[in-house]
Amino acid sequence: MHHNIEQRLPIALFTLRLGVFIVMLMWTLDKFVQPEHSAGVFANFYGLSGLGPSIFMILGIAQLVLVLAFVAGAFRRLTYGLVFLLHAVSTFSSWAKYLDAFNNLLFFAAWPMLAACFALYLLRDQDTLFSVDAARKPGR
Repeated sequence: MHHNIEQRLPIALFTLRLGVFIVMLMWTLDKFVQPEHSAGVFANFYGLSGLGPSIFMILGIAQLVLVLAFVAGAFRRLTYGLVFLLHAVSTFSSWAKYLDAFNNLLFFAAWPMLAACFALYLLRDQDTLFSVDAARKPGR
């Protein structure tokens, strides 16, 4: 199987998009299923306490729209950028966890995902497999 980069790159980018989507989808669903958990996360990591379940429902709906557009490859500049930004805020707000590394090893999984989000943003025009944006462009 000797495919050139033009054939392999869209496959690689789609798998990155799908992997990031799975994580983002679970974080989104958490806002609906366990709003009290989301409230704890917002209080502990973002300093935003006292938020009620209705706020998480609204945030969850907005985030669900974003991640579905992201996985569909729609509005790539906007959706890939927002996913990268949201994950960057999440990653950097956890800075204290990195100081106690061996008691918080799972937090380090955020870094390769952040790199994947960054790569997807940079290579968004080449992410054409199962992409709504790419399907709308003539010649693809």
